[in-house]
Amino acid sequence: MADAAKEPAPPLVWTKDRRTPRRQAPSVEQIVRTALAIADAEGLPAVSMRRVAAELRSGTASLYRYVASRDELLDLMINEVHGAEEPPALTGEWRTDLGNVARQVRAGLLRHPWLGTELTGRPALGAHSLRHHEVALTAAGALTPDITLATRVVDTVLAYVHGAATHELAESRAQQRTGLTKEQWRASVGPYMREVIEGGGYPQLARRVIEAEDTGPDERFEFGLRCVLDGLGALSA
Repeated sequence: MADAAKEPAPPLVWTKDRRTPRRQAPSVEQIVRTALAIADAEGLPAVSMRRVAAELRSGTASLYRYVASRDELLDLMINEVHGAEEPPALTGEWRTDLGNVARQVRAGLLRHPWLGTELTGRPALGAHSLRHHEVALTAAGALTPDITLATRVVDTVLAYVHGAATHELAESRAQQRTGLTKEQWRASVGPYMREVIEGGGYPQLARRVIEAEDTGPDERFEFGLRCVLDGLGALSA
């Protein structure tokens, strides 16, 4: 009885008919793009219906006529991001295609620093998002006809991409927070690290500091991606 008494779930944003904006009222596209600009510049916490309305010089209540909630707005923002670029063209070679998918996802996450958290916290069900996921699954299908395994392959690649992008963005945020470039930060911790190395307690760390090459983010990403794809390739060996 208790289950029967529950109110039905609200309709998904993708199944709702869009109301035509009144004269001079902002369109849904304007609302979404304004929210995207705020999120990219200031972070997702800065996005609110009130803030978007202020940027559009509109009343907050008028926005709710066309976008029912902030959560609905976030769904539309994610779909807009995915619609900004076509999925990579498929070649039929799984390694090439999954690599291209990974690089495109990484580029999107770096362009929109707020996006990664939202994608890991909610399924992206907009038409643009679904099209990108369909391409990724098709790419994995060239490795294995097993759709369960293909799904795991895509999830594994995306998990690597999200982790790598999170690390890159964390470095960028640290630089913004401290105001120090990488070179300035290294100079500031140099005396301490010399003491650590000279103490002899961390020989492998000492080797890393003294001997290891300093690679850039693109090279680090490609190395990790190659390792992931090599591992996935063993599935068909």
